Amino acid sequence: MLVMAAASLSVTTMRSLDRADELALIERARRRDFDAFGRLVDAYQHRVFGFAKRFVKDREEAADITQEVFVRAFQNFDRFDARAPLRTWLFRIAYNLCVDKARRHERQPIEYRIDGNVEGEEPIDVMDDRWNPETMVLDDELLQLVETGIANMSEKLRSVLLLHDREDLQYDEIAEVLNVPIGTVKSRLFLARAHLKQVLSEYLEAKR
Repeated sequence: MLVMAAASLSVTTMRSLDRADELALIERARRRDFDAFGRLVDAYQHRVFGFAKRFVKDREEAADITQEVFVRAFQNFDRFDARAPLRTWLFRIAYNLCVDKARRHERQPIEYRIDGNVEGEEPIDVMDDRWNPETMVLDDELLQLVETGIANMSEKLRSVLLLHDREDLQYDEIAEVLNVPIGTVKSRLFLARAHLKQVLSEYLEAKR
């Protein structure tokens, strides 16, 4: 029954839930209430799919990952600590599945050398300028360059950039998803943005 329910998932408009409603639905889902589970899927599948699609760059694979995320969530609700946001847990499952998928494809990221700060546990001040191509005025060529730049980052940098700039997760939530210190999150975000800045600078310089 669970497989059939998961197989019918479609990416629809997200229906937001307040905290009280979410907790009530989680408790019902733990008792194998499929209606409650379906409402949680409606609330979060759009964001999970969007993250997966930008990570693996393939719509069908992203749909498969999204389905697997909710199958695993349903099967393991008894292990979820409801004191934490549900979205954090779902993104952690999605991230692990995306990394596994990328590694099976043996994808080799293209890294640009960035001098200065390197990844570590010491916090780095990161300006809150989010890379969101949908809200930027870009021509098609430059938009594709941004998306390609994101796709060619290492998994570590790409995941932080997507979770922060596209999914609006806070530093502590991203640290929970990736199981790394907050300082590491900030360092990776700094490097990811520097990577994109360098890609765009080289493009604009060549256009002169």
